[in-house]
Amino acid sequence: MRPLLVILLASLLAVFSVHAEDAKKYSQTDMLDRPLMERYILDELKSLRQDQQDLERKLTVEITDRELAVADKSLNYANVTVTYFFYIIAGVASMVALFGWQSLRDIKHNTKEMADKRLNKIAQDYEKKFLALERDLKRKTRIISENNKEIEKINEIHNLWLRAQSMPTPEQRIEVYDEILRIRPGDLEALTYKADAAMEINEYHWAMSICNRVLEVDDANGPALYQRACAYSRLGAEDQAVEDLERAIEASPSVRDLIADERDLEPLHGHRRFDALIAGEHLDKNIDKSGENTPS
Repeated sequence: MRPLLVILLASLLAVFSVHAEDAKKYSQTDMLDRPLMERYILDELKSLRQDQQDLERKLTVEITDRELAVADKSLNYANVTVTYFFYIIAGVASMVALFGWQSLRDIKHNTKEMADKRLNKIAQDYEKKFLALERDLKRKTRIISENNKEIEKINEIHNLWLRAQSMPTPEQRIEVYDEILRIRPGDLEALTYKADAAMEINEYHWAMSICNRVLEVDDANGPALYQRACAYSRLGAEDQAVEDLERAIEASPSVRDLIADERDLEPLHGHRRFDALIAGEHLDKNIDKSGENTPS
């Protein structure tokens, strides 16, 4: 309908454009001699509206007729199908009665038995599928639950780390590290930081014991080797301290930047192997435990 309306309006505009020049002449005539263009347009619009309404009525009638035709065909198809179905039943019954294969009771029994077997098989198949699905859902539910618990644990540990950073004294930080270790026993990072806090309160043996626990799990843990070297230095075991520093630098080369300004390593200044570490040099294996060169 809209394309038809557009075409008619375009035609009207063309007529208006053709008579545009005549409009000037008409404008100079008296009022009674001018054509009533507005009335003409209104009549045309009314005619278009009536045509549209007629077209809608025709379309409605046509659609209704088609729906009735489809319904009639459907009823006819259903009637034919039912008729053929009864014909087939009658034919089968006639064949059974004619040839005497089996009685209707036997057919009913066999049909029921076959249907029961088929239904039992389908039920067993679906039961197996449902059991497998149930196991899979339980497994996924368990994994999701474990992940949620792990996320909660990680969030709690993260909050404890932030809390430890804000603690002003080593004793308070040690308490926070103990809380982390209660949540996640054997956390190597928490143990290493705890050893560092123990060094701050001059508990050198305790710090060394904590570092030994870390190194039993990871013998190449650079921070633990560094903390144990500091403990050895404070306890006077200079050679062991230097050995741990060498291993710590090998595991974590960034440790070399810390040893020169480390207060706990001040007793090692003057030890040749320690001074070589500060200078970034690599001494040969012929340096003995006292820090002097062995005779060649």
